[in-house]
Amino acid sequence: MQSKKAALSIVVSVTLLLIATVASAKPKYVFFFLGDGMSATQIQTTEAFLTTVNADSSIQDIAAREASELLKPENRLNMSKMSVTGMQTTYDAHALMTDSASSATAFACGLKTVSGTIGMDDAKTISYKSIAQLAHEAGMNVGILSSVSLDHATPAAYYASVASRGSYDLIDIQLGESGYEFFGGGGLKVAAPDGYTVLNTHDDIVALKENPMEKVICINPWLQDSAAMPYDIDRLNSDNDNLSLAEMTEVAIENLYGLERNKKHRKHGKNGKEGFFIMVEGGKIDWACHANDAVATIGDMLDFDKAVGKALEFYQEHPMETLIVVTGDHETGGLTIGHATTAYKAYYDKLLNQTNSFQYFGENQWPAHKDANNGVCGSHIGVDNLAGNTDMLSLMEDVFGLDYDDLNEYQKEKLEDAYDKSLCGSNDNSDSENKYLYGGYNPIIVTITHILNENASIGWTSYSHTGVPVPVFAEGKGAKAFANFYDNTDIAKKLAEVMGVGTLPAVK
Repeated sequence: MQSKKAALSIVVSVTLLLIATVASAKPKYVFFFLGDGMSATQIQTTEAFLTTVNADSSIQDIAAREASELLKPENRLNMSKMSVTGMQTTYDAHALMTDSASSATAFACGLKTVSGTIGMDDAKTISYKSIAQLAHEAGMNVGILSSVSLDHATPAAYYASVASRGSYDLIDIQLGESGYEFFGGGGLKVAAPDGYTVLNTHDDIVALKENPMEKVICINPWLQDSAAMPYDIDRLNSDNDNLSLAEMTEVAIENLYGLERNKKHRKHGKNGKEGFFIMVEGGKIDWACHANDAVATIGDMLDFDKAVGKALEFYQEHPMETLIVVTGDHETGGLTIGHATTAYKAYYDKLLNQTNSFQYFGENQWPAHKDANNGVCGSHIGVDNLAGNTDMLSLMEDVFGLDYDDLNEYQKEKLEDAYDKSLCGSNDNSDSENKYLYGGYNPIIVTITHILNENASIGWTSYSHTGVPVPVFAEGKGAKAFANFYDNTDIAKKLAEVMGVGTLPAVK
C-alpha cells in the first residue's frame, strides 16, 4: 500500500511539474502583424464594408442592415475576434504625429526616436538591436514580410540602424548582414544582397512550402509602385499571377517551420535553429489612406487580416507554443466613420462598384484619357469641360461606380475644378485652395474618391498621419501581457520579456 501511495505521489508530482513547465514555457512561434496606418476606424470601416457585402437582402434599409448585422462573426475581422485587446499610444520622441520610421523603431527596439530615423536614438548617434535580432541571436528563425518594399521604414527597423530612412543602400547592406532566413513581399530599392537566393515567380515562391530554403528573398512578380506589391483590389482585378500578402505569409510560415522540421528529421543539417519570429506589415493600407481611397484601404485591410488568419490557423495546430500580436503603427488620413452630408446613416453599398485603386487609375486609364483630351485646354478653364466629356463620365462610373447624374451641384463643381487642374494644370481656385483640396495627389482622382467616400458616409481630415491611439490584439501563449493601455515602445519590451530573448532597448 505504501509503495502504491509513493508511486501515485510521484505520478502527481511529475504531472504537476509538466503542467507547470507547459504553463511557464516561452512561446516558440511568434507573429507580429503591423497594419501601417491602421487604427480603430480602418478596422470598423472594413467590418462595415463586410457587413454590406454579406448583407441580408431581405432587409431593405442599408443603415438598418449594418446596425443589426455588424457583430455577426462573418462580418468581423480575424484580429477583432482575438481574445486579448489593448491600446497603445503612438507619439514619437518629439511629435504627436509619428512617421513610420520612428514608430517602427518603437515597435522593433522599444525606443523613442524622431521621424525618418530607424533603429537609432533621437540624437542619431547610438544604434539599437531589434526584437528580431534578439530572437535570431537566441536561436530562432526570422521572417520579415511587407506589402511595400522590403527596405522600407517598417521592415528595415527589424534589421537596420540608419539616421535616414532614405539611405536604401545602407539599409540593403544591413539586410544582407542580418542573415535572417526569409524576406518576402515587395522588392528592394537598390539591389538584393549577396548570400541570398531571390525568387520572383509565383511557382518558385509557392514551392518553398514543400522545399524550404534558408536566406531567401521572395519578391512578388508585379511591383506596382515604389517596388511595392499591388493594391489587393488591383491584384484581384488583374490577369497577373501574383501572390497576396496572405499567401506570402503562408509561404513564410511553411518555409520557416519546414526548416525546423527538416532539422529534426536530419534531412538537412545546416539550420540548427528552432521556432521562429515573423513580422508582417500591411504597408499599403497606409498608402491608400494617404491618398484618401477608402476602397483601396479596405482591400488591403482584408488581405492583411487574411494574413492574420494564416497565423491563427498555425496557432490552432500549435496552441501552447504560439503567440500572435496585431496592431497598427499610427492612423493615416484622419479617417472618420460618418460625414456631414449623411448624418447618422451609412451607405457602404456605394463602394461596391469601384474596380481599381487610385494608383492603378492614375497609371493607366487617366494618362490615356489625358492624352486624348489635352486639346480642350487653353481658354476653356471654367467651362464645363467635365460635364460635356462622356468618356470621362463613363470612366468615373466604370472604375469608381460614381454616377455623375446622381451628384449635387456642389459635387459637380468640385469635380469640374479638379478636372481642369488635372487636365490643364490650372483652375479657378487659389493655390492655397488647391493645396487644401488635393494635397499632393492628382486632383481629379482624389476628388472622385472623396465624393464617393463621402456619399458612403466616410470622411477624411488629412493626407498625413494622425496622433490617435491604436488598438492591439493578441492571441496565444503570453497574450495576456498585451492587455490594458500602454506606449508603443512597450510592445517590443513585452515581446522580449514573453519570448525570453533579452531586454529592450539594447545597444548594438
